[in-house]
Amino acid sequence: MRDPVDNATTFLFVPGNRPDRFGKAASSGADIVILDLEDAVPAAQKHEAREAASAFLAAGGRVCVRVNPLGSGELDADLAAVGGSPGLLGLMVAKADRPSVLHTAGATSTPIIALIESASGVAAAYEIASSPQVARLAFGHLDYAVDIGARPSHTAMLHARSALVLAARRAGLPGPIDGVTAALDDTEALLGDVDHAKDVGMSGKLLVHPRQVAPVTAAFRPDKRAVEWAQDVLDGAGSGEAVRIGGEMVDAPVIARAQAILRQTRSPAAAPRSKTSDTGKRS
Repeated sequence: MRDPVDNATTFLFVPGNRPDRFGKAASSGADIVILDLEDAVPAAQKHEAREAASAFLAAGGRVCVRVNPLGSGELDADLAAVGGSPGLLGLMVAKADRPSVLHTAGATSTPIIALIESASGVAAAYEIASSPQVARLAFGHLDYAVDIGARPSHTAMLHARSALVLAARRAGLPGPIDGVTAALDDTEALLGDVDHAKDVGMSGKLLVHPRQVAPVTAAFRPDKRAVEWAQDVLDGAGSGEAVRIGGEMVDAPVIARAQAILRQTRSPAAAPRSKTSDTGKRS
């Protein structure tokens, strides 16, 4: 059975200090709900947020939790509150900029989503992705833009997004999870961000409002035209040899793409692979 974190496309944040929103988030249709104990929670309410997250998990909730980063003075308390809970699907580790920051969280034996938010994190992305408990990489592009002194535009963020995609592929992980779209009422901007994420090879997205779930879920699935094209390719290329279908040369890479499209009709996230090194040997 595939890990829920591996298989997910939509990841919806909800502030840990707003338990009144937990149920709405859980019923939003998001693949994964992330109770946020970090940026969304003021310092004075961290304890309250931990208690709310712990209570939700104890009552049967199934969620991920974003914990505070190493060095914040909050991580140990976060892990004591939620670590080991049966419904804990994963831990999102904020500000993951080197593999060593994952060691403390890794002691809980829970799948980790490593949130890359800095130049150092992008530079160490493959080492982070290769850490045994890391299930996905995620991109905190707004913090990354601040770190490098750039606008968070598609152009400025392209190198980092591509670096995370390559790191995930090299480490045998599903495609990375793209950052949030902060424009809550701009569906055009949201879908433009999803299109760009798909173009570079990302296979999921962080969300900040339940209304973003449905359009993002639909956008990550291949449209009818793509599915029909893929089926035509596979129907016409039974021999595996290069053939001409509809004016297009169809050979092994095109067939592989068609197969991937049809897999995405079942799950937009890339199928997880065994973690491997560049040489193809199991790491």
